Amino acid sequence: MNVDALFERLLQENTLVPLLVFSGIIITVTVRSVAGVLRTNAKERTRREIAAFIAEGSMTPEQGERLMRSGNEKSC
Repeated sequence: MNVDALFERLLQENTLVPLLVFSGIIITVTVRSVAGVLRTNAKERTRREIAAFIAEGSMTPEQGERLMRSGNEKSC
């Protein structure tokens, strides 16, 4: 079946709208999942950097703890 016949069949059977909705849902879920992974990676990288500063002595453990807790507060 060629592409023109496929599109013609999709338009005649009213299946294009549900197909577009389903595709939109799949794309949305994928984008949100990738965004969550990127956010988690950035947070963990920051935690590792703070731990490295504490280990080298340029930051006290109390300062590091305050920095880590400050990222958890939701800003309005």
